[in-house]
This record gives sequence, structure tokens and C-alpha cells, in this order.
Amino acid sequence: MALIRPGTLLFAALISGPALWHAFVQHDLDYGTAMTRFLIAVVVSAFMLSVLRGMADGYRRSRSSK
Repeated sequence: MALIRPGTLLFAALISGPALWHAFVQHDLDYGTAMTRFLIAVVVSAFMLSVLRGMADGYRRSRSSK
């Protein structure tokens, strides 16, 4: 799992966007809570993107073997 790829971090920011908004713009959520949600979203998005890459890799291999 690649945790620090730009796509992974961007997808994690999209997933945890509402929490980050409430913490840094509206100030009605604790910063620690928002960052914890972001870090959890990083792990979840890395897993989701690795599954997607694995599925796409199978199609790429079968196409190149023909």
C-alpha cells in the first residue's frame, strides 16, 4: 500500500473533507479529531486505490499477453 502517493492523499482529503472544513474553517470541531479522521481516511483510501490498481493490473496483463 502506498500511503504517501499524491492520489492517495487527495482521495483521503476528499473523504475527510467535511471534517477538515468544520475544524479549520468553521472551528466547531477539534483539530485532533479532524486530523485523526484524515489519517484514517489515508489508510482507507490507500487500500481502496490498491484494490483498484490490482484489478486494472489484471486487465493490463491479459491484454499484453495476446
